[in-house]
Amino acid sequence: MKSLRDKATEILSILREKGHITFFAGGCVRDELLGNEPKDFDIATAATPKQVVHLFPKSDAIGAHFGVILVKYEGEAFEIATFRNDGSYSDGRRPESVEFTTPENDAVRRDFTINGLFKNPLNGEVVDFVHGIVDLEERFIRAIGKPEDRFQEDALRLLRAIRFATVLEFDIEPRTWQAIMDNSALLQKISVERIQGEFSKILLHKNRARGLQLLTDSGLIKHFLPEVLDLIGCEQPPQFHPEGDVFTHTKIMLDMLEGTPSLELCLSVLLHDIGKPGTSAFNEKAQRISFNGHDSLGAEISEEILKRLRYSNAITQDVRAMVANHMNFMHVQKMRVSKLKKFIARPTYQQEMELHRVDCASSNGLTENYDFLREREQAFASEPLIPEPLLRGKDLIDRGYKPGPVFKNILSQLLTEQLEGTLSTREEAEAWLEQLDTAQL
Repeated sequence: MKSLRDKATEILSILREKGHITFFAGGCVRDELLGNEPKDFDIATAATPKQVVHLFPKSDAIGAHFGVILVKYEGEAFEIATFRNDGSYSDGRRPESVEFTTPENDAVRRDFTINGLFKNPLNGEVVDFVHGIVDLEERFIRAIGKPEDRFQEDALRLLRAIRFATVLEFDIEPRTWQAIMDNSALLQKISVERIQGEFSKILLHKNRARGLQLLTDSGLIKHFLPEVLDLIGCEQPPQFHPEGDVFTHTKIMLDMLEGTPSLELCLSVLLHDIGKPGTSAFNEKAQRISFNGHDSLGAEISEEILKRLRYSNAITQDVRAMVANHMNFMHVQKMRVSKLKKFIARPTYQQEMELHRVDCASSNGLTENYDFLREREQAFASEPLIPEPLLRGKDLIDRGYKPGPVFKNILSQLLTEQLEGTLSTREEAEAWLEQLDTAQL
């Protein structure tokens, strides 16, 4: 079976056979030189968009104005871009015009040196007009040419620099770093959706804590998530949080996440204590700082943030639920069986368990509630947590009950009795209903 690289190489070969200088370009070259397998292969060529479409009739010419054709080849889609110079970037995103040019001119209009490399896969030759190989070896993120110009052309490059530094574990060279700080306000010109996309990629990478620190140190985060800055210097009682302030605690938690956590979980960890700055107060009785209600306030703030950043309703509601519930773990050993089963049956529970694990591991190290819940999961595993109800709404209607608050309370109480094990058959449920005093509901 042909690999993605094999198919891309075949496309390149077809273009070269027709006399068009053609290379692999950008990220795929960088990744291969670093020993990583590229996720996609971009192709740069001297062929014009019209010539590309002629060679590959099953193409999408939607980007032809910018010299980009989407070629569909053996079930895959590849971007083929004509070597170009860019005109001015008045909107901070796309050039107003392009002109087709040489590979060298094409390389110098790209963002960072490590993304400005070309490669001929047919002989392995790497073409480097921007000293990108040196920066790969020295593990530097360096803007091509004047950093200020690159960021003013497309301000999303500010975030891309942070993402590459996070994902590749590279340093940002000093001049580029200074330009990021000096031009951070340019981020306000970028659509929320584009910012969200880069930010999510940073959060989903294992080095997400370093990414958060870079976003903070650069000044970028204040332009799309300023609430995080309030976590810095928000002190916590040392007997429960010897690690330090809320920002430090949050970074440690992000670092401790294992495997491939979901975006919802990463966002929940980032925002779980976002309500602490607004609820911080000195408790005279306990003689320590307390944050009463920070979970409920944090849930509200989280929802506001995620809506502002245009995350989906599903992600927003899951994060809100996890932030709202993260303090309830301290009560699980005192819950009735029915309440505990409902707690475990919630759709966000397993992700909340990971949040709870890193919350404790990054602070007091206590695992009693986590261990208790894992043991209860095993004990409840032999049957559904929430069984089929013994009686349904129709059964109540048949007995003369009218839908309303009491109707709902009867079904809720019936489920509680069932979960507690006091009712296990339909006959027992019917007998319970006959004896029920609805005035007490």
